[in-house]
Amino acid sequence: MKIILKLLISLFLFTEIGLAEIKVFEFTEAELSQLEVRKVRGADNKTNYSVGSNENGNFLKSVADNAASGLGKEVKINLNKTPFINITWKVEKDLSGIKENTKKGHDFAARVFAVKKTGATPLSNRAINYVFSSNNEIGFSSPSPYTKKSIDNVLSSTKNNLNQWVTVKANVKEDFKKFHDLDVNELDGLAIMSDTDNSKMKAIAYFQNIYFSAN
Repeated sequence: MKIILKLLISLFLFTEIGLAEIKVFEFTEAELSQLEVRKVRGADNKTNYSVGSNENGNFLKSVADNAASGLGKEVKINLNKTPFINITWKVEKDLSGIKENTKKGHDFAARVFAVKKTGATPLSNRAINYVFSSNNEIGFSSPSPYTKKSIDNVLSSTKNNLNQWVTVKANVKEDFKKFHDLDVNELDGLAIMSDTDNSKMKAIAYFQNIYFSAN
């Protein structure tokens, strides 16, 4: 009886943990072919995305050479249950020397947008732009020089970790309140992008294991 009870408790805990983690991307060829690709208006080229794998699973590789396009997925995330975004990423080639909070330098080797629909058109959406910065320190944040409805929030920096895998976490629900003064219960989408259209430089980055968790 004790053995059965232990098994039931273990199963319950496993189920709870499973339900408390929402994986967003699989990073497979099939998924990549179905993801919506959006080229940034005015960019000369599209960012090249490809998938691969290592000992920790699948990953997405991005190469942006004077390019800017993102991969988006509409997904409903209950931020009351799973408010934390978890990202494992790496920047192999960064964009050293640019001023990222200006229009001429607003490029990031790796970024993940958390999007909340707040109106009838995409231009009315609010976003937290979690970035792997090439020039600013972790914790630095600034409104996009193109729109105050998107906030750049540095979770990683090549000043600390260039060409190294890094895993980071952020409370998306708290960030929307902090940066947009919005009480957001549900997220509407997530997007990945590497862009160099403003600096005309080249960046190489990798994304892996992006998911939401309860803590």
